[in-house]
Formats: sequence, C-alpha cells, structure tokens
Amino acid sequence: IPPEKMFKACILNGDTLIRKIVSQAFKSVEYIEGNGEAGSIKKVTFGEGSQFKYMKQKVEAIDKENFVYIYNVVEGDALMTKLEKITYETKLEASPDWGSVCRTTSKYYTIGDFELKEDGVKAGKDKALGIFKAIEAYILENPNAY
Repeated sequence: IPPEKMFKACILNGDTLIRKIVSQAFKSVEYIEGNGEAGSIKKVTFGEGSQFKYMKQKVEAIDKENFVYIYNVVEGDALMTKLEKITYETKLEASPDWGSVCRTTSKYYTIGDFELKEDGVKAGKDKALGIFKAIEAYILENPNAY
C-alpha cells in the first residue's frame, strides 16, 4: 500500500477507521482543542479490554507531503504517574515493492529515577503493530476506500 494511502487511512482518518475496524481498541476519540492539525488536543478513551482508561494527545506536527506525524501523550493513566509524557514520531516511506515502510520512534520522558521496563514498551509496540496490520488488511480488502 503506497505511503500516501496509508497516511490518509492511519493518520488523517485513523480515529474513525480504527474505531470501525478494531472497535475494541477505542471507546471514543474527541477533540478538546483543534481539529487534528498541529496544536490540537484529543482525548482517547480506551475500550473495555484495555488496561488503561484514557489518554490525552497533543499533535506536535503533521506533514502531509512527507507523511510525518508527531504527537505527545500528555495526560492519562497510560503515563502511570511515572512519565511526564511520551512522544511518538511516525514516518511513512515508500518501499521498493511499491508499498510503504512505517518507522515509529518513541521517546519516554520519565519522572525522577523511574526506569521503564522493556516488556511494557514491547507490549505497546505490539498493540500498535496490530492496529497497523488491521488497517492494512482493511485497505487491501477495500482498495477504493482511500
């Protein structure tokens, strides 16, 4: 799937699409400030099976031409009172086979001398990969959707 199509599905329309195809992931997504552009703040309420209740995200940058999206998790129980924030930077790039490669960098800003365990980071990565794969499958099944 080309990067522009994945970016549109995952980032620009992700809030709606994820709730549609992975309904257990999020109960709701609402913008508190803005509409998705840089500076926007949204509240994500997790689905019933999640260990977390909610998080607030602040969009730092969205580059629709280079397929880059940067946001911070700034509030919520996902921070476990041990993290000041988590920054995610996602970049979609073209792959040699006409598809795309998704590169995501996560930065965890800890409070005090708290050490984040690798298994916690891996669990979050696995959930994100699962959602990404579900979006990919949806687009393959619905090629005209995006």
